Amino acid sequence: MIEFGHGTHVGLRRTRNEDTYYADATLGLFLVADGMGGHQHGEVASALARDTIVASVRSGKTLAEAIHDAAARLLEHAQRFDDALPMGTTIAAIRISEQDYEVAWVGDSRIYLLKNDLRQISHDHSLVRQLVESGVIDEAQAKRHPQRNILTQALGITALDQLHISLAKGRLEPSMSFLLCSDGLTEEVNDSAIAQIIRRHDLATQECLDHLLLAALDGGGSDNITAILARIH
Repeated sequence: MIEFGHGTHVGLRRTRNEDTYYADATLGLFLVADGMGGHQHGEVASALARDTIVASVRSGKTLAEAIHDAAARLLEHAQRFDDALPMGTTIAAIRISEQDYEVAWVGDSRIYLLKNDLRQISHDHSLVRQLVESGVIDEAQAKRHPQRNILTQALGITALDQLHISLAKGRLEPSMSFLLCSDGLTEEVNDSAIAQIIRRHDLATQECLDHLLLAALDGGGSDNITAILARIH
């Protein structure tokens, strides 16, 4: 059985929420999308990506195929605008079946797994992550780097022939928890604090999710905040 909580908040410094999400235990599909572009382009991009992925998965396609479909649809849609503003979105998605799970992502929205410890399954498609992996900066420097929000991959912005959809999969085990979130959460709440909240089994899953959103707001709420928490029972 999957018990899940979900929520989104515009944050304390933005006037619009360009994030979106989808949560469906029957389909076993959960996703978070963080749109970018301004002038409602970000809202349109994340919503188009969400709807395309859901429709493609329902038709029997894999997560990777569904995300590729969304990228193609966004690039096609963006060509209709004359102002040449960027119109893109991140995506972090998980598909849960009876015995297995598969995750896929593009950008810096994250997917975490909590079993014994909290572990980030995804890795950010960002300039700062590349600098860390190449040894130019360390993790502590990455957290406060002025260019930490610059993405190297995004649906609707990266050309299809250069798009890298990252994938991971594994076996389901009882008491696993999965967290999908936009960077509005991880910018304000560190991993240890996230783990402490998720581990609170005295709270229902939705209550844990609400506490995560409140923690991000208490931390400054500098961006839109979106998260889904799914527990396997």
